[in-house]
Amino acid sequence: MTAPLTPAPPPAAQSQKSQTSPAVVAAQTPQRDMLTMLAVGVVVVTALYVGRDIILPVVLAVILAFVLTPIVNFLRRLRIPRAPAVILSVAFALAMLTTLGFLITSQVGQLAADLPRYEATIQQKVSGIQEGVIGRISNMADNLGRRFERTAETETSPSETARAEQARPMPVELHMPDLTPLQLAQRFILPALHPLATFAITFVVLIFIMLQREDLRDRVIRLFGSRDLHRTTIAMDDAAIRLSRYFLMQVALSAMYGVLASFFLWIIGVPSPILCGVLAAAMRFVPYVGSIIAAVFPMALAMAVDPGWTTLLLTIAFFTIGESSMGYVVEPLVYGQSTGLSPFAVILSTIFWSWLWGPVGLILAMPLTLCLVVLGRHVESFQFLDVILGDSPPLEPSQNFYQRMLAEDPDEALEQAEIYLKERSLIHYYDDVALPGLILAARDAGRGVLKSENLDSIRRSVHALATDLSGTPDLAPPQADEDPAANTAETDAAALDEVWRTEGAVLCVAGRGPLDEAASTLLVDVLRKHGFGALLVPYASVTRGRAGTIDASHAKLACVTHLELEGAPAHLRYLLRRLRNALPPVTVVAGLWPSGDPIQSDDALRAHVGADHYVTTVREALEVVLTEAHAPPEVTEKRAEAAARLDRPLPLP
Repeated sequence: MTAPLTPAPPPAAQSQKSQTSPAVVAAQTPQRDMLTMLAVGVVVVTALYVGRDIILPVVLAVILAFVLTPIVNFLRRLRIPRAPAVILSVAFALAMLTTLGFLITSQVGQLAADLPRYEATIQQKVSGIQEGVIGRISNMADNLGRRFERTAETETSPSETARAEQARPMPVELHMPDLTPLQLAQRFILPALHPLATFAITFVVLIFIMLQREDLRDRVIRLFGSRDLHRTTIAMDDAAIRLSRYFLMQVALSAMYGVLASFFLWIIGVPSPILCGVLAAAMRFVPYVGSIIAAVFPMALAMAVDPGWTTLLLTIAFFTIGESSMGYVVEPLVYGQSTGLSPFAVILSTIFWSWLWGPVGLILAMPLTLCLVVLGRHVESFQFLDVILGDSPPLEPSQNFYQRMLAEDPDEALEQAEIYLKERSLIHYYDDVALPGLILAARDAGRGVLKSENLDSIRRSVHALATDLSGTPDLAPPQADEDPAANTAETDAAALDEVWRTEGAVLCVAGRGPLDEAASTLLVDVLRKHGFGALLVPYASVTRGRAGTIDASHAKLACVTHLELEGAPAHLRYLLRRLRNALPPVTVVAGLWPSGDPIQSDDALRAHVGADHYVTTVREALEVVLTEAHAPPEVTEKRAEAAARLDRPLPLP
């Protein structure tokens, strides 16, 4: 059955369809990009898991290259050619690892030979525990169990007992035949060949990476940043230097901690101190749980070698104090306040890499994740890695402010403001956080993204935040803000004339935007903190037909607020004209908060609009108001007379 023919759409419909189709494609593009990234991620993880036997030696070689690069650079500064410097560095690392391997093997062999000597000590401690409270509880449980068995036996008939005896299974012993030499080789020698092969491949790849470091760097630049060679080269060199220093310092600190652990355990008599020190140094690369894993083994040995509890308590005390000192004193001094990774990223990366590559991945989790974060900070294509794994704030303070206002959560916004005010003044908070956040909201409102209820919630939240901050003075914290302008403004405000302190001396007029009144609320709060009688005038009070109803008996200055002017100041010009007709001759200030608007740089456009002053921050508005308040009376009168005679805006002072 054929489908009915659909008539061709009229030309108007065709043109409309051609106009709307790009929007549909654009709307589907992010979803396709997300699916593409997800597919690529799945393929990469699968390749890392399946090809771990090949990829793991390369990754180990890259990590070792970062560790040995400072040593090679030091040898190069001694005028040693690159090839001999690389060979010497790799030979040094190989010798250290080989020596460490022999020490570990000898320690394990000695520990295995001495284990029977510790059997009596362990049995003595176990018997002591059994004779204590735990032992009495265990004996009580055994006695109760035997009583229940006796009760059950008395209730069982003789026939049932005989059948139970006959149903008991017959014990059977299995004896395995002796292994042949070939079977012994397959069981013990072949498993050792795999790590030896990985070890050899790692050092071969390491030598080639160190010899051809510049060539590999240029290829990476060609692959990711050939359009901006200068910026990409600087970023690559900076990342390489930072990673090299970090890995070298991490290896040095871990080795120092392992030596101290070995020396202390040897002093208190714990067997195999070198093995315990190596384990403690290796577990320093494992975040959070590494210290616990490193302490369990020497604690077990301390318990086995000492009939008392002194050695065990000393071991616990060393690892507790040592880990606390390394984690909270030494490492912050060496690395800085942070390694650049968020705590959640550390836990997530540890789980991921240990699942992917086993114990080796557990040790390499921190270095690999740090490499990914540095890559995300310097390569734009991988910026999402820095957002997900890095410790930098995911949102700008202004974005966070907007999000909290949109969620109608002024409490969290107040908490963030209090944290910010510990380092900066209140006027800085309004200029750097609150007003930019309101500008973001105004732009979304202009695009039709925000609904009326969203705008209402933002206005209520801003009003609640300003009310909560009303008792906070606009003073810069001592030792935190080098700019004393805010403190100076407060000192100048103390000498204000009484007419400027009267309610309504400064009129903060809101523009016609949906959030201009919220911005005016912040300006009113700052002006009142500096002693001015500021009064908020909503836009509804200055519309046509209502501008003459404003109580302007005490007005000395009017400041009009606009969050989103969009380069079309006609309505601003008309608003200023209505204000001049309704108010006595006063100074008019236009607060155009969004930066980059054409009116801020076009003198002709500014003269056409007709304001006396143009400001873009709350600080600038405060400075203009202070200047006008401290101007000599004769200067103010002459400007007012000139403005009334020429019927034009007041000239700039």
